[in-house]
Amino acid sequence: MNRERYSRQMLFSPIKESGQELLANCTVLVVGVGALGTVICNHLVRSGIGRLRIVDRDYVELSNLQRQMLFDENDVRDALPKAIAAKRKLSKTNRDVHIEALVDNVTYENIEELTEGIDLVLDGTDNFTTRYLLNDICFKKNIPFSYGGVVGSRGMTALFIPNETPCLRCIAKPGSDDGQTCDTVGVISPAVDIVSSMQVVEALKYLTNNKQNLRGTLKTFDVWFNNQYDMKFPKPDSNCPTCQTKEYPALKKSLQDQETVLCGRNTVQIHQKEKMELTRLENQLTNIASIQRTPFLLKARINEDITFVIFPDGRVLVQGTEDKINARSLYDRYIGS
Repeated sequence: MNRERYSRQMLFSPIKESGQELLANCTVLVVGVGALGTVICNHLVRSGIGRLRIVDRDYVELSNLQRQMLFDENDVRDALPKAIAAKRKLSKTNRDVHIEALVDNVTYENIEELTEGIDLVLDGTDNFTTRYLLNDICFKKNIPFSYGGVVGSRGMTALFIPNETPCLRCIAKPGSDDGQTCDTVGVISPAVDIVSSMQVVEALKYLTNNKQNLRGTLKTFDVWFNNQYDMKFPKPDSNCPTCQTKEYPALKKSLQDQETVLCGRNTVQIHQKEKMELTRLENQLTNIASIQRTPFLLKARINEDITFVIFPDGRVLVQGTEDKINARSLYDRYIGS
């Protein structure tokens, strides 16, 4: 261990040299290397985490640079996958950290392997489908799960620990989110930095055996309108299928996994929900898409290449691609969980 590199961190009495050695022996998984994930990874690598596994399905675009700190214009020009671009930057920051970068879509089929040997999982995603997946695998395998979310100037974060706290499902029920995403209502970078930094602080407390200082709340804030609130964890929901009945629904093939390429139509159908509120989605997309509404469907043309056709029964046609991963990414960005 390079003591000079971490000298200021080891001077911090809750960490000291003993805590630094604990960090050097930890393996952490970060899923999603976008806004939240780049800040999380930057802090973890600089803090001296031993091994870092990062997973992301997307590539770097110009609109990312406003808030995704590990990327630059060269990454945009080269259309680099985010995981690869992030690893290149992080490796120049601290060559002692072992970084594994995976360009992949995280699903119920590969999540068991991705979490093998992991001490803590941090959420850098932008959708609740993946968050419930991470929540379920973490509670199944007894791994702490750090949740973070941000949109506009609002953020929230919590660290869920199996057998000690409720899980994400107990607090955020499926379908309870408002559907807003950064691609529909925007986001400011400082809110991203605050959420992800809070995630890392709680992770450092846990990994250095300072558990007595864990916050133990769901923290929410709005940095623009100067609001913040800590909700103490409630008791676990007695009917929770994750932390109580241990059914782990996200780890099973279900309606949420139905992504189908429609032959000869350059279209992927995603049937994630049982119904869609077309009026809400029309209001959500009207500022960023060309909208056509009929009694039977909502059509939203995002650009020359991509159009969503949304049906009341929950089906969404992503027209303009036959790539399931690309279609899922577009769905999460514009439709939400």
